[in-house]
Amino acid sequence: MKQCWRWFGPVDKVTLSDARQAGATGIVTALHDRRPGEVWPREDISARKALIEEAGLEWSVVESLPVSEDIRTRGPDADAHIANWITSMEHLAAEGIEVICYNFMPVLDWTRTDLRAPMRSGAAAMRFDLIDFAMFDVHVLKRPAAAGDYPREVQAAAAERHAGLTAAAAEALTANILAGLPGAAEHWTLDEVRGHLSRYDAIDADTLRTHFAAFLERVVPEAERLGVRLCCHPDDPPWPLLGLPRIMSTEADYHWLVETAPSASNGITLCTGSLGARPDNDLPGMIERLGSHIHFLHLRSVRREDDTVPGSFYEDEHLAGSTDMVAIIRAVMAEEARRRTAGRADATIPMRPDHGQDILDDHTRGAQPGYPAIGRLKGLAEIRGVAMALTHGSNREV
Repeated sequence: MKQCWRWFGPVDKVTLSDARQAGATGIVTALHDRRPGEVWPREDISARKALIEEAGLEWSVVESLPVSEDIRTRGPDADAHIANWITSMEHLAAEGIEVICYNFMPVLDWTRTDLRAPMRSGAAAMRFDLIDFAMFDVHVLKRPAAAGDYPREVQAAAAERHAGLTAAAAEALTANILAGLPGAAEHWTLDEVRGHLSRYDAIDADTLRTHFAAFLERVVPEAERLGVRLCCHPDDPPWPLLGLPRIMSTEADYHWLVETAPSASNGITLCTGSLGARPDNDLPGMIERLGSHIHFLHLRSVRREDDTVPGSFYEDEHLAGSTDMVAIIRAVMAEEARRRTAGRADATIPMRPDHGQDILDDHTRGAQPGYPAIGRLKGLAEIRGVAMALTHGSNREV
């Protein structure tokens, strides 16, 4: 595995030097100041790449080249935005960047109810609390059909919790849930959220798949031409939220993806944290069955607080939680061995330690939620240690 590190650009409070000291050799980043639908200018890509290389690192993966809401909903600017997406891909390829991660999640890229939940150890972690989310959906956002999306016991618990909710707590919860907005930083009011949700009133999962297939039909041949590998990130969390359809949540969804546009350029970002929030996702099995299509890995572990779908969970330590990280790394290394035997140029899969708990000095640094310096360093070191142990006495690469 190529050991990579997500970096949010020059504004990131975790620096490129920090990443290099943690042992990473590759950087995963994007032009985060660009809004979905805009072209990424080649000169901006080149400047960002130069910063990374000056630090002795390599820009290994783009995460993410955002897919606009007009593309997902087939809005009036859908075709123009797809053309811009292809132009951005051309500019990235011209700068030698060959792996592009993206997602097809409506409205929000990811969702948590607490960005720094206290752990017993003294660490802090990102958390999704189903009761808090239902309380927001039903009683704060007041989405008309919300109550029907939750079991009666969840509705009752959400109503009880809402009875003691202060205005400040409601504002903090709203800010946490809306922290997963894609592209350039935005701040939406609740009315703006309702407006974005209304665009999906007539779009169910099958319709969204049709829109996704239309996107793939346009971009995958261009990726082939450019020698670029596209990899779709799963839904986070992997189930419908706010009445929105979710179509990249299970193994069956990923079989649909690779079968809809069969190509070495159409692949998967396997995120063990997102997919691991569902107890019915067999992660080592998915790697074995879909491994040839995996272009990028996010390795993290969540602790499921129950085994329901949907359910509550938090970001655990990389070798803890409900995820068998050792089995996952073993399966990844077996896939890499198969690729080397087949002579594939992409035998070494780029990986990053996804998320991490705030520990030690992370508490005062104020980094991007989920992306602390020391917590991720710990995770990367643990992943590296497992990989080294599994290859001890062999000539396989880590």
